[in-house]
Amino acid sequence: MNQATDVLELVSEMKAKREPFALATVVRTVAATAAKAGAKAVILPDGTVSEGWIGGGCARAAVLKAAREAIADGQPRLVSIQPPDALQDQGVQPGEERAGVRFAKNMCPSQGTMDVFVEPVLPRPQIVICGSSPVAVAIADLARRIGFTVTACAPKAEQSAFEEVDRRIVDYSLPASEPGGRFIVVSTQGRGDEAALRAALAVEADFVAFVGSRKKAAKLRKTLAAGGADAARLAKLKAPAGLNLGAITPEEIALSILAEIVAVRRAAHARNAA
Repeated sequence: MNQATDVLELVSEMKAKREPFALATVVRTVAATAAKAGAKAVILPDGTVSEGWIGGGCARAAVLKAAREAIADGQPRLVSIQPPDALQDQGVQPGEERAGVRFAKNMCPSQGTMDVFVEPVLPRPQIVICGSSPVAVAIADLARRIGFTVTACAPKAEQSAFEEVDRRIVDYSLPASEPGGRFIVVSTQGRGDEAALRAALAVEADFVAFVGSRKKAAKLRKTLAAGGADAARLAKLKAPAGLNLGAITPEEIALSILAEIVAVRRAAHARNAA
């Protein structure tokens, strides 16, 4: 099995496991360089090269730095590693970016140039739906269409309400943490509201929302606070869920909730990229 096959197989395995990583690909070389065009490497969030090869120490530091940053903010990078004379001729400094290209210095005797495209590969964002109400079912249907993976959390007897989801969890036994963005919507419609909310607030999530009236949400907040729910997470609970679109039907309410989730997610990406 050749190296390219090893890398591609690892990429497939890591995507299936929802593990974040960056894929670095050498797209151009000029003069002598250790790696040639087409060489690939899988780089982990801590900067470790898990598989593949993108050159020795001359290129490694710049590529690994770009990979860590790409995983953190979700934005790809093009890194051009050039000898000092070539950078000087272009009037650029190591670390400078121009027109989407970051320049780095190659101090190796080869004095070659290598351009490396660094692409973050992050788990698809996940929407976790607690409950099987009509709104919950509508969210599950629409969320998959716009690129989210969907986890349905509900008692076993209610799971049949969901036709197609990516994962099912009986009751509300949510994993404490998971890779990638996780957005939790509690839409239990009076059937286990407190239990579902308590489970949602006990785990790491980018966003937690409750589908229900302000009066019901206020009452549940007091009950959860008295029961020892994390105060910081409780303060971030969005209730009622969704943007104020004047939604009436379950499908319209689902749309308002997903619109809010998209806004929250994109705002976070913009802050990370700044």
